[in-house]
Amino acid sequence: MGEFFDSLETRSDDERAADIAEKLPQLISHACASTPYYQNSLKHVVAADITSKGALASLPILRKSDLIAVQGKPAAFHNFIALPASKIEHIFQSPGPIFEIGMRSADWWRFGRAVKAVGIGAGDIVQNCFSYHFTPAGVMFESAAQAVGATVVPAGTGQTELQAQSIAQLGVTAYAGTPDYLLSILEKADEMGLDSSSVKYACVSAGPLFPQLREAYAARNIHCRQCYGTADVGMIAYESELTDGMITDEGVIVEIVTPGTGTPVAEGEIGEVVVTSFNRDMPMIRFATGDLSAYMAGQSPCGRTNQRIVGWRGRADQAAKVKGMFVRPEQAAQFVGRFDTVSKLRLTITHDGSKDILSAQIEASAGNEAEFMQAVQDIFKLRASVEIVPIGSLPKDGIVIDDKRDIG
Repeated sequence: MGEFFDSLETRSDDERAADIAEKLPQLISHACASTPYYQNSLKHVVAADITSKGALASLPILRKSDLIAVQGKPAAFHNFIALPASKIEHIFQSPGPIFEIGMRSADWWRFGRAVKAVGIGAGDIVQNCFSYHFTPAGVMFESAAQAVGATVVPAGTGQTELQAQSIAQLGVTAYAGTPDYLLSILEKADEMGLDSSSVKYACVSAGPLFPQLREAYAARNIHCRQCYGTADVGMIAYESELTDGMITDEGVIVEIVTPGTGTPVAEGEIGEVVVTSFNRDMPMIRFATGDLSAYMAGQSPCGRTNQRIVGWRGRADQAAKVKGMFVRPEQAAQFVGRFDTVSKLRLTITHDGSKDILSAQIEASAGNEAEFMQAVQDIFKLRASVEIVPIGSLPKDGIVIDDKRDIG
């Protein structure tokens, strides 16, 4: 802890602004020349005029719906890549379905900066418990660990007993994964009589780090910090050794806008996170994440000078992450459409201090819990408790996904 990933983190505001003024017009010109989507959406834009975050506000917002693959049409990601198809090294799939590319070049998603800020470096053994299956999270954090010289155990998700054994037998010093899964592994190690005290660091993402979890890890002498990003734009922001907000990554520009409008909000006001990524392989210009956050005033006392955000404050579109998986209103509509007897589905997300809990209330005139429970698992890829309620009994408040978790 205390070391910086590179000199970019400590630049002055003027140096950072000058760098943006040079690179942003180049990014827009490159995107317009190389990708079908931006050739159309930015065809009337003069790239040389877009030299600051303020100027970006004149450009259209790119939404998740623009990335969703439509049955019978070519995968939408082809509209955004600035590489020949033969040069693509990975293709991932997120719910939607949304396809994203990935490359094997060093720290392509830029999460190395977050891993370094936690204190992980050469000599550490990182048990990477992010999924390697379809989604890019596993590869994201593998390349991040490699960027700081650490050794990786590609553990993936599940098999908690094996995870606990691996930590004990290898002397694993660091964890990468969802915030609550590490506690499950540590508790399993306790149950099995295994020594897990070698774990000193944790870099977590794909869900909020609740205060109770942070305290539980601190009680075990584990330095746990969170970072935030998406498969589309890579890392967006990260915590340093000081838990004083999340510092914006040097490879992106972050805007906070009024949801649905793209208009920047005042400092301190909650709005939707919109990200412009300087990744020339897959440019993302004003990409609306659907996440809510707010700017923080001033700079972090840790010495990193980029703008901070307060962290995750919910979803602009009611979508939420549960155990690292997005749950979306479109999936709820898919569930209702599967059954003639179902009129409405309402999902409630809570947290018991160590794990997320998903509950489903289903307005149905007929059907059984087992059948509905299996459909929830098929569509959302998550287990949930199921309650069948009478037709017309759920609130008419427009809420499909009710996230009741207190993120502190």
